[in-house]
Amino acid sequence: MARQLVFLALLGAACAQFDPHNDPDRQAMVHLFEWKWNDIAAECERFLGPKGYAGVQISPPHECIQQYGRPWWERYQPVSYKLVSRSGNEDDFKDMVQRCNAVGVRIYVDVVVNHMTGGGSGQGTGGSSYDTNSESYPGVPYGRNDFNDNNCHSGDGNIDNYQDANQVRNCRLSGLRDLNQGTSYVRGKIQEYFNHLLSLGVAGFRVDAAKHMWPGDLQAIFSGLQVSSDPVHRFNLSVSGSNPFIVQEVIDHGGEPIKNTDYTGLGRVTEFHHCDHINNLFRKRDKLAYTSNWGTGWGMLPDDQALVFVDNHDNQRGDGGGSVITYKEARLYKMAQAFVMAQPYAFPRIMSSYAFDSHDQGPPQDGSGHITSPTINADDSCGGGWVCEHRWRQIYNMVGFRNAAHGAAMSNFWSNGDQQIAFARSGKAFIAINNQGYDLNQNLQTTLSAGSYCDVISGNKENGGCTGKTITVGGDGRAYISIGGSDEDPMVAIHVNAKL
Repeated sequence: MARQLVFLALLGAACAQFDPHNDPDRQAMVHLFEWKWNDIAAECERFLGPKGYAGVQISPPHECIQQYGRPWWERYQPVSYKLVSRSGNEDDFKDMVQRCNAVGVRIYVDVVVNHMTGGGSGQGTGGSSYDTNSESYPGVPYGRNDFNDNNCHSGDGNIDNYQDANQVRNCRLSGLRDLNQGTSYVRGKIQEYFNHLLSLGVAGFRVDAAKHMWPGDLQAIFSGLQVSSDPVHRFNLSVSGSNPFIVQEVIDHGGEPIKNTDYTGLGRVTEFHHCDHINNLFRKRDKLAYTSNWGTGWGMLPDDQALVFVDNHDNQRGDGGGSVITYKEARLYKMAQAFVMAQPYAFPRIMSSYAFDSHDQGPPQDGSGHITSPTINADDSCGGGWVCEHRWRQIYNMVGFRNAAHGAAMSNFWSNGDQQIAFARSGKAFIAINNQGYDLNQNLQTTLSAGSYCDVISGNKENGGCTGKTITVGGDGRAYISIGGSDEDPMVAIHVNAKL
């Protein structure tokens, strides 16, 4: 209760960290899961910048455990806050941030500060020792007094009951040693870590396991953070000295006492209801015809409080249950991403994966356990075990659609009453989606000016022509739209920047 009172007192004076600090003409971010820093730097320059991506969520950069087989989740067991990981060292990190900022692509760091390791002892990726049983982490340093052992009242020290908010926030998540952010020392160490990252030019953070920390403790930590004012590292003079972008991971599917709204005063929150609705829509458990009021009309968070996605690195592996749509169902995935990018709702994040066959499987690596770089194919897709959904034409062109449509409201919504829909982003863009199973043939209002437009789903606008379909808009703003029920990409999308 005391922490909640502190939270309420601070909240009125706090400046919410909702702003991604993105360039105005860039309206979607990507998660380059498990990429190396030098590969991200190159990707910003050769692809993300030119294609209009606003930013990159990177994997946790701190020193972590080294587990046999190098599973992806070792990144989520910190040993210290040194910037030495499988992705590179601090020099590599600084180079990445500066190069990405230079081409208008922000860096958002996945930070893990709820806990430390979950078992064993040894050396981390930066050479620091750790001992989980004695809760010794000299690389920070943390010791036994910095953990929540005395504040947890479950039988085994772990979270045994998600209906008990005190357990969720004070006990161990899957055995991970739970830090006590209620102490000034732990808060100070976390602030040091965050501010060091900010001094290198990052724009913000995705806060892992925020649900497992008290909102008042997070507010106390966030209140001591500032975007870099160093002219070498800052990315935008107008935001230097302001609060960083904050996205808090709060898994809320309903039915538990901890709600995503407990955290919306602190910054944006991962909107898992959005993910649930997307799954139900494109698996036809719900009707696309009902989406004319998408967003808050569906009970989701206000537009400026939410980060939305089709899948993330956890639930694409089945964590949290449900039947999440992933790259493994490419047709559904492209439709779902097109719908999300076409909407004006929230700030969207695209998942960019590596191929995996089992839950724990780590990224592509060589015989020594070093992450291998993605190869880039002639058609801009990836190889070498990397999926790179952000390089699929149907997805990166919808990022361009969202950028072109920015600031325009949804209008002229049409449906067949079931799984065929179309709508405009008034005067700027138009999309039609057919998830029905039979053909869509309609003369529809696009709100666009008369002319010929390249459908950005089936191709690109290149050399004054279209490599895919051409859509003709008449003087009345209407166009004849035809989408086959069995088409591999059952969507058509046009916008002002795709006009010939």
